[in-house]
Amino acid sequence: MTTSQVTTRRNITCRWGNLLPLLNRKPSGLLRFGFRLPIWLYRWRLGWLLGERFLLLNHTGRKSGVVRQTVIEVVGHDKVTGAYYVVSGFGRKADWFLNIQKEPEVKVTVGSRSFEAEAGVVPENEAADILSRYAADHPLAFRELSKILLGETIQPTRENCLQFVQTMPMVSFLPMKQK
Repeated sequence: MTTSQVTTRRNITCRWGNLLPLLNRKPSGLLRFGFRLPIWLYRWRLGWLLGERFLLLNHTGRKSGVVRQTVIEVVGHDKVTGAYYVVSGFGRKADWFLNIQKEPEVKVTVGSRSFEAEAGVVPENEAADILSRYAADHPLAFRELSKILLGETIQPTRENCLQFVQTMPMVSFLPMKQK
């Protein structure tokens, strides 16, 4: 697979119809409601239902200064440092990604545990290693993720994972106590 194949999303059709137009703009209507529904689980103290596969990110708006919330799938967790790793599915244009560039101090909730953390973009080589482990641990989720985000199912090779994170950067959330 070439870099152009990764960075160019093709029209994809799945059981929900054509997803590509939905991923190229901010969600609205029912799709926005669906994306925001997990936030309510955390607000109702039911985040534990999502386990450690998702996290709630509280971040500060880069323009408004208002606290924003986003639920993101976890692709890795370092048990030694406590860091959690996520991928920006909407690439470098995602609002939460832009916000943490300006204000990296965030609050993260995983399951029923919350902590202050510092967000940082993971270097591409390290990110490719983390994504490769995620693909090995969760092959079905990786296939679906690549199909939705890239427009095709990719093989979980390190080279493909490296190209993936070049398009969709990986972010770490390191608990403040580890600094």
